[in-house]
Amino acid sequence: MPSFAQQGAVPADLSPDGGTTFLQVGRLLADPGTGRILTDKTVVITGGRVVEIRDGFVGQGQPGRIIDLRDAFVLPGLIDSHVHLTSQQSPTGRLDAVTLSTSDRALIGARHARLTLMAGFTTVADLGGANEAVFALRDAIRRGDVIGPRIIASGSSVSIHGGHGDANGYRDEVLHILSSPSICSGVDDCMRAVREQVRAGADVIKITATGGVLSNTAAGLGQQFTDAELAAIVEAAHRMGRRVTAHAHGADGINAFLRAGGDSIEHGTYLDEESIRLMRQSGAWLVPTLMAGDFVARIASGPDNFFTPAQTQKALQAGPLMLDMAGRAHRGGVRIAFGTDSGVSAHGDNAQEFALLVRAGLTPLEAIQTATVNAAEHLGLADQAGRIAPGMPADMIAVRGDPLTDVTELERVTFVMKGGVVYRSE
Repeated sequence: MPSFAQQGAVPADLSPDGGTTFLQVGRLLADPGTGRILTDKTVVITGGRVVEIRDGFVGQGQPGRIIDLRDAFVLPGLIDSHVHLTSQQSPTGRLDAVTLSTSDRALIGARHARLTLMAGFTTVADLGGANEAVFALRDAIRRGDVIGPRIIASGSSVSIHGGHGDANGYRDEVLHILSSPSICSGVDDCMRAVREQVRAGADVIKITATGGVLSNTAAGLGQQFTDAELAAIVEAAHRMGRRVTAHAHGADGINAFLRAGGDSIEHGTYLDEESIRLMRQSGAWLVPTLMAGDFVARIASGPDNFFTPAQTQKALQAGPLMLDMAGRAHRGGVRIAFGTDSGVSAHGDNAQEFALLVRAGLTPLEAIQTATVNAAEHLGLADQAGRIAPGMPADMIAVRGDPLTDVTELERVTFVMKGGVVYRSE
């Protein structure tokens, strides 16, 4: 599987001065995997990477700059494993699909990327958006042309004709224009779709194994690909060094995808005991996206509901079930990685997922682990993100309070550093 190490490069023109930065920290959760809080430390940074972590507050009288975070709680930059930077749900969403160009989407994505970074998320996985817009945004951030988090991108989802991920609910001639080349039917065609996504630049393959809440079709939330199609997709992706993650609600689609060798499940609303057994057996990850469930249920039941009838029915059905699902998965020993599905909910609000994870039964530390060490391992970035350690990119955030006591502190980030560059300091 790929490590995506190339995504961690810090553009030379964003380096502060090529010198040394001394980040003086009062409380430091350098490795959330251990849960150990270090006190009165200095993180030494050169060339965008951590060089060492020293005891005490050092740096005075030495060449370089000093950043005083002695009254703050510092932890690694956060990771959101499921976002859609180039879009956001709104009452104009269906019209936007036929009025916004790919270039519009990329520029909208640049605004959302900045909001996401300022919220403390220094790495994201963008799972589903027009290839040209998403890959251009990813590459522009990598070059330093645009401010935003490091992006792992799938581009367009591999989906069935007429299913979740395809265009639905428009006139026939419009449907043909909006339909993506990654839409497929049959084993051979699905293998083609995967290979074309890799050729287009996908870091990871995202598929829609089941129906979805926000597709404008009354097709339910059950399995949509056949077992043979799922096996072909996973095999084709793995042969080309790409992980495969599946949007999946219904237990039939979840379990079929896991039996086919899939790597992770997005949403997982109706997972059952068999799902938990298969995930524990294979080590597959769950990305529960609790904010998405909370958001769609609130919109569908509220006075300003802008969903279509088909969307509303599915939102009211699935949204309220997701907290219980995450709790059952956690108690069952499933590995959980943080993901919000932002673009359904608002970009920049990503950290609200932490409180929902705690409501589902995780401790604050466990919730933080999902967005640091767990998400880094899930995305193949364990040597690039999720910890503060010598040799790793200097991705760090700070809050004033203690997120291990009140996890909502992470909704009030006061400092953001990515690759040694300070983007937010209050």
